[in-house]
Amino acid sequence: MIALAFIAAALIGDAQTVVIPPSVPAPVQAPATIAPTDWTTLPDLRLIRPAPLPASLSDFVRGEVDAGRCASARHTIAGGYTLAVNLIVRIGANGTVLEVVPRAIGCPTVEQYASGIVSRMARGNVLPTAGWFRTAIVFAWPQ
Repeated sequence: MIALAFIAAALIGDAQTVVIPPSVPAPVQAPATIAPTDWTTLPDLRLIRPAPLPASLSDFVRGEVDAGRCASARHTIAGGYTLAVNLIVRIGANGTVLEVVPRAIGCPTVEQYASGIVSRMARGNVLPTAGWFRTAIVFAWPQ
């Protein structure tokens, strides 16, 4: 609305001073939490109901590797491939997942895919303990 008053004054050629009406103060937001840089000191993320990851979750990652968009996969002795993604998760005091940060591995799509999986697995499945926690997902598939 204020911007419109300035534009109108400029178009009309009105050189009068435009008075900006007082506005409602913006709500105070909590300061942003900066993700820790040293992940080694963080406690492990513990799920109340741990569940193994279905092998089918690796299909997307395999597709990214096969398409040449991700060179981070490691060849295993058994002849398959693995790709690990380390992540940290910020949990609120009520047990909600507030933030998931993947460690960069040079595969943004896989990093975000892993973040989504961790977010879904942790939703409603962690104790209400506020703080940062670490976890990892290892995708594996045969050659």
